[in-house]
Amino acid sequence: MKFNETVWSKRVVVMWEAAHERLVTAFFSMALFRRLIRLIALTALVMTVYWLLIASDRYVSEATVIIQKTDLVSGPAPDLLMMLASGISAVNRTDQFLLREHVLSVDMLKKIDSALDLRSHYSDWHRDFVSRMWLRDAPMEWFHRHYLSRVTMEYDDFAGVLRIEAQAYDPATAQGIARKLVEEGERYMNQLGHELAEAQVNFLTTQVTLAEQRFQQASQALLNFQNRKGLVSPQATAESIGAIVAKLEGQRADIQTQLASLPTTLDRNHPNILMLKQALAAIERQIDQEKAKLASASGRTLNSTVEEFQRLQMEVSFTQDIYKTALTALEKGRMDATRLLEKVSVLQAPTLPEYPMKPSRIYNVVITLLLAAVLGGIVKLLESIVLDHVD
Repeated sequence: MKFNETVWSKRVVVMWEAAHERLVTAFFSMALFRRLIRLIALTALVMTVYWLLIASDRYVSEATVIIQKTDLVSGPAPDLLMMLASGISAVNRTDQFLLREHVLSVDMLKKIDSALDLRSHYSDWHRDFVSRMWLRDAPMEWFHRHYLSRVTMEYDDFAGVLRIEAQAYDPATAQGIARKLVEEGERYMNQLGHELAEAQVNFLTTQVTLAEQRFQQASQALLNFQNRKGLVSPQATAESIGAIVAKLEGQRADIQTQLASLPTTLDRNHPNILMLKQALAAIERQIDQEKAKLASASGRTLNSTVEEFQRLQMEVSFTQDIYKTALTALEKGRMDATRLLEKVSVLQAPTLPEYPMKPSRIYNVVITLLLAAVLGGIVKLLESIVLDHVD
């Protein structure tokens, strides 16, 4: 009996200690959740006060630009199916993104800061501590990050235009930033176009110079050959020699005919026969001499001269055609370089804002309260789960 009472008393003590531990855990858990809810509520209150009363006004200047090439009017009329398939603005899509990257670059920031002193403006201590840049002499990386939070440039894929928004603490500065972005962007795109055109023209000019040198060298080689051989046109000389040979062969045929037509009763030593044979021998010697001028086994004859002359003449014609082609390409390249320049057309000039559109106070307050409500609900849900576990 005493043993049972001892075991029962131990069980009661263990149960009491466990219940006490659960109660302590539940108390501290409820206290922790209440503190979290109070912290969430306090944070929401502070943020609401900040958005409604403390946050500095920021004015937004807007501008809309599009990049066009100066040769659009000279191109072929776009086909309707092509327009539907790729869109009219797809041609300038790359240029639009190039301009966007330059506008948001560190180089652009340096130019605008040099003109408008953005460091002093964005780090003005009269503005609220959260929105302004904390240090005027902040590193360029932090300055550029702050710049990206105040300047946006979005590409409208449907309309094919770039929309620029510049935020500042006063209307004049916001408009100045937007205007500087448009001006520097146009200058940069034209500079790219000029550099590309200049490189193209320089390349073509170099090719024209090389082609001209080749043509002059080929012409000089042909002229030197003519002076060395003493012949203006070896081919014409060969043709004239061929005509002489043909005439001599005709004369030989006539003499042979005359010899054959003489009576057979005449003595072989008859003066007419001897005269005709002498004339025939002289004509044959002349024919051999003329033919030797045209061709011989030594190779130093007119036919080799004609072949070399034709080769040099063909080289002159070939280099002349290359020279003409290079000149045509150069003139076309100059015209294309003039027509292919890019122009930044301003569809909407930088506006002078009259009302601070940033920050969006009501929107931010609503988002803050909704987020606080969601976090509070999550904390209450966790509290309920812990209490159920304790029970």
